[in-house]
Order: sequence, then C-alpha cells, then structure tokens
Amino acid sequence: MPPSRFLQIHTLTSYPATLLNRDDVGFAKRIPFGGAIRTRISSQCLKRHWRTFEGEGSLAKLGEPLAVRSRITFEEKLVKPLIEKQIDAKIVRPVVAALMKLVLGKSAKAEKKKKEDAETAEVDTKAKLTAETKQVTVIGPKELAYLLDVATEICGAMKPGNDLQKEAEKAAKEKLDKDGKKNLEALGKAAKGLDAALFGRMVTGDILARGDAAIHVAHALTVHEEQSESDYFSAIDELLRASSDEGGQGSGHINSSELTSGFFYGYVVVDVPLLVANLEGGSAPDWEKLDRSLAKKVVGALVQLVSTVTPGAKLGSTAPYATPHLVMIEAGNQQPRTLANAFLTPVDLSGKNLVAETYEALARYLAEDAAMFPRAVPARRLSAKGDASKLLELSKQEQMLSVDALAEWAAGNI
Repeated sequence: MPPSRFLQIHTLTSYPATLLNRDDVGFAKRIPFGGAIRTRISSQCLKRHWRTFEGEGSLAKLGEPLAVRSRITFEEKLVKPLIEKQIDAKIVRPVVAALMKLVLGKSAKAEKKKKEDAETAEVDTKAKLTAETKQVTVIGPKELAYLLDVATEICGAMKPGNDLQKEAEKAAKEKLDKDGKKNLEALGKAAKGLDAALFGRMVTGDILARGDAAIHVAHALTVHEEQSESDYFSAIDELLRASSDEGGQGSGHINSSELTSGFFYGYVVVDVPLLVANLEGGSAPDWEKLDRSLAKKVVGALVQLVSTVTPGAKLGSTAPYATPHLVMIEAGNQQPRTLANAFLTPVDLSGKNLVAETYEALARYLAEDAAMFPRAVPARRLSAKGDASKLLELSKQEQMLSVDALAEWAAGNI
C-alpha cells in the first residue's frame, strides 16, 4: 500500500473507581466541553507513561536509546566521568560550564532579565560554577557522548591558572562554533534520543537541534459528564487500638480522596514525514527517500502502547488498569481531525448501555463527516468489544481485527 502522511489513533476506554491524573491540589483533572464538565487525562501524563513503560513492546526495546531528561545531566554525564578520568575538577567545572552555556543558550526573556538584574545589583563574578540547570533538559546519549569527547579534548589542552573560566569559554566557543552543530547533526538515527524524536524537544541555543513533535497527543476526556465521589478513609494504628482501654478504633490518620469513573476518548496523531525525518536525521519533504524501517517499528510499538499502557495515580489503592473497548486507526493524506466532537453533546448516563450509545454517537459523526468531506475520508481499521457493527460497516471492514493486526496495518501505511 502507498505510504500515508498521517495516522490517527482513536481509543475508547472505561475506567472504574480511579484517580488517573491529579491536579495541583490532588483532585482529578477536568475540562469543560460541550457545556458539561468532563474528567480529563493530560497529554503529558499519557506520553510519560508510554515513554517510560518497561515491559514487552516498550520504546526502550526498539534498539535506539532514549533521551536523558534531567536538571543534572551535565553533572552526571560530563563532570563526573571527566573527574573519574583523573582530570582536575578545577579544570573540569569551568569547561563543562562553558559547554552548557553554548549548548543550551538562553532565551530572549532570560537575557533581558539578566540585563535588568545587572543594572540593579552587583554581579558576583566568583559565584560557584554549577552543572545543574534550572529546567529539565532533553539530550540524547549520542549528543552527550560527543560533548564528553569535546570536553575531554578541551580539558587536555588546559592547565590550572587564574583565568580558567575565560580560557574555557574561548576554547569551547572555538570548538563548537567551528563544527559543533555540523557534527551533532551527523550523529545518525534519533541522535536527540528516540523519545525526543517522537514527542519533540524545545531548546533555546543554536548548537542542539530543536525537534518538533511527530506524535501529537490530545488530552483524553470522558464522553459523558464527570462522575466523581469523595472516598473517606482512615489508617488504623494497630498498637494504639490494641492498647485502648476504652475500645477506641485506634485511628492514626483520617482523610478523603477523590475517585472518578468514566468512558474516555483518546486521540493520537502521527505526522509520518516528520517522524521519519526525526528518526533518520533527514528532511521531512524528502521522507519517502529515507529509510522507514525504524519508523514502522515505532508506529507498531506506539499502537500497542496506546492500547495497553494505563496512566494512573494511586496505583496501590485503585489498580487503574484497563484495556480499550475500541481502538480505531485511520490513515490518509488529509489534515487529521479529532472525533471528540462526536461527544460534544455528552452521552446520556441514564441510558441502558453506555458503550452502545457511545458507538452510535461515533458512527453517526463519522457518517456525517464523510458526507460533508467525501474526498477526505481516510482508510480505516478497528478493533472493538461489543456490537460495533455500524463502525465496522463504515470502515468497509469485513471482520474485526486484533490490536496486533491493527499495529501491523498501521506500520504498513508508512
């Protein structure tokens, strides 16, 4: 089959008595939609669970390393290895600090604040050099290996003196300005890290390549109005209870926590040209000329992760594990579109069959969308539990597929 520019993954998943994604005060995340409040799972939460999953079919097992995400990356991956090579820490720290400054750069906002601060306060030029960043950085292992080589070379050419910081900055600038960006770009497949190639990264400097996300993830939301309950609980102090002369309950802690239940619609888009380009280090317009074997593996793994990896807080007390009632994948060249609007009017919770009514709302919306935009109808395959015959008919599919078969079909569209 010819390759498609976009893949769209739609899911419907039911979760009972859970707290899948909490806000800053511990309540379930929410969003108003269609005049009703819905329970929500943030895209950041979903992506992190897919990215860090360690079981069968994980991204980590595809053969390309994941990015290092931390505020102390330069400390752990450059400073410590250099010191372990018996290089004087008085040389190492100025060199790494100089590389950090060049590699990460500073945003215009940060530079403006620095200038304003300099005008109102004395600058401490003897401040302790640190390899810790204020924000989490996303850097690929291949990039870190290159920077370690550069740092080792610079350190080897320096000797302890009074102007180490200035000397380190000059040497780092000469090295990276000359060929640093070119060398980083030539590191090969998924140099930024496999997960950064998928979900993107933002950088402010000119040395590291900024990466646009090839996988677009929507916030999942319930197809109906929110359903929540306050769960009162207590922790029993066993010794206090046993020693009580008055028959007390021995409560050591009393509290309450919110629990929710819901039928969630999830939506993921794969920008295939950008995915191939990010993985192979090429250009998106030339994606059909690039090797697509890794992209096929990534898409197959992504379908499995979206279908089987559950997000969830309070794992120990809610066991929030579920598989979808429906996984539907669409492939085509037209701009993607969410199907969340099938549930703009919330599905009626007083009905006898929430799943059937949700399927019906989805099928109706798909039919109306196809009638309005007939040239944009994508190829479609689905896997579902329950009576999804209308959806099956709209997909021109003879029989229901397994998720494994869906993953294979999706990979075949690349």
